[in-house]
Amino acid sequence: MNKNSSDVFHGSLHKKYQYVDHAKGVFVYDTDGNRYIDCAAGVAVANIGHGVQDVLEAINEQAKKCTYAYGATFTSAIGEELATRIISVSPVGMKRVFFCSGGSEAVESMIKIARQYQVEAGRPSKYKIISRWQSYHGNTLATLSLGGRPSWRRIYEPLLMRMPHIAQCNCYRCPYNLNYPSCKLTCAEELERVIKYEGEETVAAFILEPIIGTTATATVPPDGYLKRIREICDKYNVLLCCDEVITGLGRSGKAFAVDHFQVTPDLICVAKGLGGGYVPIGSVIAHEKVVNLFEKGSGALVHSYTFSGMPIVCAGANAVLKYTLENDLIDRAAVFGKIFLKKLREALLDLPMVGDVRGIGMLFGVELVENKITKTPYLPSYNISGKIADYCFNHGVIILAGVTGTADGVEGEALQISPPLIMEEKEWDAAINVLKDAVIHVHNNIS
Repeated sequence: MNKNSSDVFHGSLHKKYQYVDHAKGVFVYDTDGNRYIDCAAGVAVANIGHGVQDVLEAINEQAKKCTYAYGATFTSAIGEELATRIISVSPVGMKRVFFCSGGSEAVESMIKIARQYQVEAGRPSKYKIISRWQSYHGNTLATLSLGGRPSWRRIYEPLLMRMPHIAQCNCYRCPYNLNYPSCKLTCAEELERVIKYEGEETVAAFILEPIIGTTATATVPPDGYLKRIREICDKYNVLLCCDEVITGLGRSGKAFAVDHFQVTPDLICVAKGLGGGYVPIGSVIAHEKVVNLFEKGSGALVHSYTFSGMPIVCAGANAVLKYTLENDLIDRAAVFGKIFLKKLREALLDLPMVGDVRGIGMLFGVELVENKITKTPYLPSYNISGKIADYCFNHGVIILAGVTGTADGVEGEALQISPPLIMEEKEWDAAINVLKDAVIHVHNNIS
C-alpha cells in the first residue's frame, strides 16, 4: 500500500488523505495512530456511533442466510420488519416505505412518486417541483436541479431540469430584510405567489428541508412557517415533500424534524441516520393519501432500483433503528443538544468572527462573518471555514467546513457540527476547546 499515490478518484486530487484504520464510539483512528473526536458523525451519518456490536452481529447473521434478493421477485422478513419499525415512529398517517441506497436516490424517488401521484389523480399536467434556494437535496442531476446551492449547480447547469425555486426561510439572513413576526411569513407566502406564476395546473410538489442541513446548517423556521406551507400545498393540490436525509430518525431531537412543527407531509425521505454508516440505505415514507390513490388506480409504482431493499442492508438498518429506539437516543439528542448548544454559544459567540451559533438536537451551525454588526461575510477566497476545520482536524477533532453561500447563495460560510447522538460531555468539552482555539488562531492569521 503506497500512501504517496492513489488509484481512487478522490474529491480533491491535490489533498493527501489520511488512511482510516478503525473507529469506535465517537472516535476515529488513522493508520498513523492519531485519534479524532468525530464531531461530524462522518457527515451526519454515524448517529449511534461507530462499531456497535449489535449492528455488526445483525449484518453477519443475515449474511449467513441471504444477502441479496431482487425486489421485483421477493420481499424479505427483515425488510418488512424494518418498514414496520420506520412507520411506527413516523407521523400519523404514513403508510408505506420504499427502500433505496442513499439520500440522493431517496429524493429522486420522492419526486418521481410525487409525479406519478399527480398522474394517478388525473392531473397529468402537474410535473414541476418547487424547491428553495440555499438548499441541498442530493447530487444526481435531478436532485441538483432541485438544490439551491449555486457552487454545486454551476458546472452542471446545462444538464439540469428547469425547476422553480423560492427564497430560503432564514431569519438570521432574511432575504426580504424583515423581522419575525411582523414579516407575516413572507417567505412562506412566496410559495403561493410562485405557484400562481407557474400555473397551479403545472406544479406537482414542493420540497424542503424542515430544518436546513448543509447549506445553512441548523437553521430552524419560525413558528407557523411549516403550517402555512402545508395550507398552501393543500389549496393547490401540491404534495408536501420533506427531505429529512439529515434530520430523520433522531438528529433533531425528535424522530422527524416535522414533528417539531405538528405538520404531516405527504412524502418524507430519510437516509443518513437510517443506515448509521453501517449500510448504504435510503427510503421514502409515503402517506396513506398517496398509497391509497395508487392502490385504487394503477396498483403499481413505476420506479425501482436493483439494490432496493437488499436483505443484508435492511438487517443493518433495522439493527441501527432498533438500537436508536431501545437506547432512547432520540430523547438523548434533545436533552444533550440543549446542553451542548449552551456550551457552544458560551465558547464562541463573543469571538469576533462568529456571527451566529444555532442548533437543535444534535445539529449545530456556526456562521462566520467579517463584521458581526452588518453580518458581512468573508470573501470566499479566504476559505475561513476550511482553515478552521483543518486546524481542528490537525488537533484531533472532525467538523465539517464547506457550508458556503449562507449569505446570498455565493458568499457566506458556516461550520456544520453533527456529532453522534451518543456523545458525552467530556468529549464535547474537549472538542469545543479545540474549536475555540481554531477560530481564534484563524482570526489572528487571516491573510
